[in-house]
Formats: sequence, C-alpha cells, structure tokens
Amino acid sequence: MSAASASPAPASSAPASSAVEHLDVLIIGAGISGIGAGRYLKTELPSKSFAILEAREASGGTWDLFRYPGIRSDSDLHTFGYEFKPWRDEESIASAPRILTYLRETATENGLDSHIRYHHKVVSVSWSTDRARWTVLVERADTGERTTLTCAWLFCAGGYYRYEEGFTPHFEGRERFRGTIVHPQQWPEDLDYAGKRVLVIGSGATAVTLLPAMAETAAHVTMLQRTPSYILPVPRKDVVANALKKFLGQERGYALTRRKNIAQQRLIWALCQRYPKAARRLIRWVNARLLPAGYPVDEHFNPPYDPWDQRLCAVPDGDLFKTIRAGKASVVTDRITTFTENGVRLASGRKLDADIVVTATGLSVQAFGGIQVTVDGEEIRLADTVAYKGMMLSGIPNLAFSIGYTNSSWTLKVGLLCEHFCRLLAHMDTHGHDICRPEVADPAMPTRPFLDFAAGYIQRAVDQLPRQGDRMPWLTSMDYHSDVKLLRADSVVDPELHFTRVEAAPATATETAVAR
Repeated sequence: MSAASASPAPASSAPASSAVEHLDVLIIGAGISGIGAGRYLKTELPSKSFAILEAREASGGTWDLFRYPGIRSDSDLHTFGYEFKPWRDEESIASAPRILTYLRETATENGLDSHIRYHHKVVSVSWSTDRARWTVLVERADTGERTTLTCAWLFCAGGYYRYEEGFTPHFEGRERFRGTIVHPQQWPEDLDYAGKRVLVIGSGATAVTLLPAMAETAAHVTMLQRTPSYILPVPRKDVVANALKKFLGQERGYALTRRKNIAQQRLIWALCQRYPKAARRLIRWVNARLLPAGYPVDEHFNPPYDPWDQRLCAVPDGDLFKTIRAGKASVVTDRITTFTENGVRLASGRKLDADIVVTATGLSVQAFGGIQVTVDGEEIRLADTVAYKGMMLSGIPNLAFSIGYTNSSWTLKVGLLCEHFCRLLAHMDTHGHDICRPEVADPAMPTRPFLDFAAGYIQRAVDQLPRQGDRMPWLTSMDYHSDVKLLRADSVVDPELHFTRVEAAPATATETAVAR
C-alpha cells in the first residue's frame, strides 16, 4: 500500500473568484480510483466539467501515504493497473514507488494534472432536489480557509479507511516500554532499525511485507501474531507476461496477460470456496516446503478459518520464508499480556525483548472519508442505506462511489464502475434527466453487510457501512465476469433507478464552470 520516492506534483489552486463555482462532476480523491475516474470522464464525456479534490499535498492516495519498508502491491499490476494503460515494468508485483510513477504518468498523459486540486478536503456535502445539485463545503488543509462549490454529480473515490491514523488496539502497560513504538501508517522518516531487535505485531499483508524488508539490516525481526494468516509465494516477475509483451508488443501482450491473470485469480478463489479443505492442504504443503525442516507449520501457518474467508497474503518470490529459513526472522503465535520496559510478556509466560515495536494491527475503516452527507436537509446515516450495483446508495441522488474487489485486484472493479458511471451520465444527457436516485422497491428485502468479509478492519466498522440486499441490483458483486455483464454490457436503466427532470432556475453569473 504505499511509499513514494517521486516528488509530489505541484499543487494547483481553485480559480480565484468570489463566485460559486459549478461543476458537472466532482471527484473526491486523487488516488488510483480518482485518477481512473478522471481519465474515463475525460475520454468518454469530454464536454463535462470536473475537478478532482485531494486533501493531501500529492496524488497517489495509498501509494503516497504509506512509507514503511518494503511497501509493495500484493496484486499483480497487470490486473491492478488500468485496462487502458499497459504495465510495462518487468516486475508484476511492484514496489510502491513504481506504482506511484505509473499513477502519475496516467494523470499527466490524460491531461488530469490541471484538474487536481491539492490540500482540498471535503467537509460536507448537501443535496437539493429543487436545484438538482450538491453544495460542497471544502476546507483548505494548508490554510484552513473554507470555500463552497456546487456540482451536479459526486464521485467518491477516497477509499475506505482513515488516512489520519491506523488502528491500534489497547495494550496493557504500553507506556512502560522504553523503546520506540510505530504504526506503519505513520512511519517516521528517520527511524533507524539497523542492528536493532524489532517486534512486528500483526499477521496481515503489512506485517509479512515488513518482516523480510526490515530483516535485511535489523539484528532480528519477530512477527507476533494472535492468529495465523494464509501466505502464498508468488513470482515477482511474470515470465509468461514478459514473454507475451516481448513477442506481441506491449498493448497486445498486456491485454492477453490481463485476461490470463483475471482467469487465474477467479479460478483460485473459486477452488478455495468450493474445496476449502483441499486448498488448505495445498497451501500448507507449499509453506512446509519453503520453511526449515521440522518447522511448526501448523502452529504458525494454519489459520482456523478457510482460505479466502480473509484475503490471502502474497509474498513475492517467497521472501518471507527465505528470511525465516536464513534465521533473520521468526514467527511467534501468542497473545500479549502486557508490555514491559524491554518488550512484551505473552500469555504463555514467554517474554519477547525489543528495541522497536511495530503495530501492524490494521486500518481504521471510514466510509466516504467521514464526509457529512445531507439530502434535502436530512442528514444521511450510511448504515441505513443499501448499495445499488455496488456504486450508488439508496435514497441518495447523483452520488457514485468506487469500491474494488476484496478477492481480486481492486482496480478491476473500479474500471467497470467508471465505465458504467459514464454511460449513466450519457443516458441522462440524452433523455434530459437531471436526477438519478436508486430506491429499494421491496422494503422487506433482507440485507447483509456491504462488505461480507471476515477481516478485522471490516468487522470493526460493519455497523457504520451501507448494507447490500439479497438480489440484483442490490447485491455487491465480487465477481469480475458478473460485473462485466452488469456494468459494461447491461443497460443503465433499471426499474429501481428513478430518473427525473427539474425545472431549475437558470445559472447566475456567479456560477462558473472550470475549463473543459
């Protein structure tokens, strides 16, 4: 998830005017989803005025925010990258700086740099049906100044977690520890861990990334986990992909590789769902082959849940296992009773000494960046809404959002959502519609969590998130091929999506649009 060596793009400012600026579309967030949404708008609907508001000082989202050692993707970039822009690097599991360069190239190549406004944090949005528009309150993160603009549509592309802070559970006696405690989401630039004893608390993607990266210079790194995770080695370089691009060219080679990897991801997930016991045995066999002889595989690498009940952790070229085999790192499965002056004491009575403790304990989920949403004077509680096609919310007009897959590459779904969004806007223009509002036809329809996923960071916030239904279009699909049909091939018209036209007062001279 992210670290960047590239310099931030220069900040652009909103037009200097006392006018209330009006836009056709306002995109919130300049990360992988927001940049993708901007490109699709620019390409498919070039007459639409839009801006991308980014609260931070640079683009790239997650990939610019996180700076911890070894930060990289855990999905291949042939599917995590955009369909319209080939991934040309020979490494398919890529470091954050390479991903960040790719994202910023995408923005520049598609003329998006001038549309991105940095230090612009959206505080609240308020919809007026009478005027068929959103009023958006924006705070300048660098100056504290507040401004207002209006837009016909909102596209929320800010991800699903709080950028300000990660999740750290309560640890008894933490204040007694005399060493350094850091969370990966706030990694200090000057943290020197060379020759130090490092304790990484956690077992997810961040922890398994940190272990081999820090072990290169640390005296020893220990990963302390309460519960094991499924961990699979994947090749850092995709030999087939590189061969296809070499012999067929970048465009065709990338397209074929993308199809291959989509099919491969779908097959692995389906097999894990259908044959969980066999999948568990296979993963254990792979792990045992890569670990030292006699290693307690079942203690440290045998989760109590089935594969893909939570996301599988990918380790490029098996680097985690190599580090353990070399004796530079170790895994302990236990629970912390208390911190001590020199480390932690565990429920088993064992003590782990450390100079640095890294709390790789997860994210704090926050839908829509914590933005306050009001519709016709009534504040919306997201947990009372139901997701429509996984991209809009019941009862909320002219608002779309992007959430990717939890069982595959995030961007696969984002691309389809952006395509559908552009088709929806084109349909409204053709038929003279101003407002588009999803409404559940059956109030008795059973619902369940929007992200039906067992990961702790989701479960901690499940009561704050929207719901999903038990039937289309209220199901949130996690299958790419189903979404290709729903979002790319099927009509945007649906009995539970209501279109209306508003005879609004003409725009005044104080409402201006940004340059196309």
